Amino acid sequence: MKLYDSEMKIMELIWEHEPVSAKELSLIAQDEIGWNKNTTYTVIKKAIGKGYVKREDPDFICTSLISKEEVRGIETRSLVDRLFGGSKKALFSALLEDEELTEKDIAELREMIEKR
Repeated sequence: MKLYDSEMKIMELIWEHEPVSAKELSLIAQDEIGWNKNTTYTVIKKAIGKGYVKREDPDFICTSLISKEEVRGIETRSLVDRLFGGSKKALFSALLEDEELTEKDIAELREMIEKR
């Protein structure tokens, strides 16, 4: 399931502070994002509904059920499928067209590819 920007923001806060109460999250979100308590609670509930966050009582303690790396993988596959017809080669080609790479960058990319 796709995470929307607001859900991603709350996940970032949970990953950084977990386990964390919803009350603490609302205070952190207010300071860092400018959200009010109701917005924060609504987004937490959406993340719970999608199975990305677990809520435990008492105190509505939130912990992640999915890692940042797993979300990154899901989002990357979705992007590749949606914009590049599932072709990783097309994604890399588009990235390389817009980016000036140093020899060091090229060597590091080559090494990553060879390790696969």
